[in-house]
Amino acid sequence: MAAINRVGHVVLYVSDVGAAVDFYRDALGMETVRYDDERGMAFMSFGAQHHDIGLFRVRGEATRGSLGLAHVALVIDGGLKELEELHGRLVSCGAKIKSLTDHGMTKSVYFEDPDGNRLEIYCDTMSQEEGKRFLGSRPGRGGEFTFEKAGATG
Repeated sequence: MAAINRVGHVVLYVSDVGAAVDFYRDALGMETVRYDDERGMAFMSFGAQHHDIGLFRVRGEATRGSLGLAHVALVIDGGLKELEELHGRLVSCGAKIKSLTDHGMTKSVYFEDPDGNRLEIYCDTMSQEEGKRFLGSRPGRGGEFTFEKAGATG
């Protein structure tokens, strides 16, 4: 049976990505895997995996409620087969599926809980070291994928 293994990473909306990178690097000792000022994003790692914290510039006016947690990502045990099984479980439980995204080093299902909190479940498609190199050099944010049986988003 497919199962979630652990929290994989946290993504935060921030008003100033550069200042956030400086803080997480200097105060917490994190490695900057990728920093793209033009796109307003950065990926930070404690060293063991491709990223532990994602930092994204908030869109629009930075007001209370627009800054903070973007989503919680949960790593699953297994690969694409188990991700598809969990996707089916989410669909059958009435979860609002937002997207299926291929990030290169992961494949992800983004969805909302009943209160609209955004969550992600994902499987790694590369080793952590390969994922770090890939994330550090890739352009863009990733594309969509589909499960052969389940369809695009269920």
